[in-house]
Amino acid sequence: MRVPEGHVVHRLARVNGEVFGGRAVRVSSPQGRFAEGAALLDGRVLDVAEAHGKHLFLGFGESWLHVHLGLYGKYDFGVGEAPEPVGQVRLRMVNDEGYADLRGPTACELLTPAEKAAVHRRLGPDPLRAGESGEAAWSRISRSGTTVAALLMDQKILAGVGNVYRAEVLFRLGISPHRAGRDVSRAEWDAIWADLVALMHDGVTAGRIDTVRPEHTPEAMGRPPRVDDHGGEVYVYRRQDQPCLVCETPVRTEELAARNLFWCPRCQQS
Repeated sequence: MRVPEGHVVHRLARVNGEVFGGRAVRVSSPQGRFAEGAALLDGRVLDVAEAHGKHLFLGFGESWLHVHLGLYGKYDFGVGEAPEPVGQVRLRMVNDEGYADLRGPTACELLTPAEKAAVHRRLGPDPLRAGESGEAAWSRISRSGTTVAALLMDQKILAGVGNVYRAEVLFRLGISPHRAGRDVSRAEWDAIWADLVALMHDGVTAGRIDTVRPEHTPEAMGRPPRVDDHGGEVYVYRRQDQPCLVCETPVRTEELAARNLFWCPRCQQS
């Protein structure tokens, strides 16, 4: 199990806006754990849906529904009349076009504008949020003796990046995951930020993570497509002991900060 990466949550924000935005929404909590909050939102208009990193915010006037899926959360959308709830549905939203069911989130709560702002302050810049830059993240990374691999996963430094994007962006730029943040150059950081912006926006559009360049796709290399539950073509993530797609050196893995790290020891020597 893993926490969905930022592109998934931004995609959820987009779909919520498309299905429910600008219209009154019927809100309930079939499970009962969010009954009080659901009653306060029931019948109100969804004004805005947005994401910051792995946090989803749905705005109903001055009230904000805050959702964090965590390891076990699942958001399902359907078209037409909503069926009888199945399982532990924490939140159900319904209108004349469709419905959404939320199960098992780490957080499903109502926030005031001030409380929402406090969540944003705890998070680093998000490559998917319009107008954001990586300056605040660079300021912290460039002074840190912690490995760049660990820093990229710290949501207080950089929001929305998970294990897949962390492994893949470092591979694509030939950076060792074991290098200290303070040993990453400004040019390298700018390249990391730009690559994350491009890859994660592609992820929002496609609904999956694809990081391989055109010359390394299954079609270009004559290899079978990758089969994995994250659903995309990657260089090193979960490819331990398999040959690197660039140099054929076996991909390595180790545990770092309670997460599995993947890298190519030849392509990422420095």
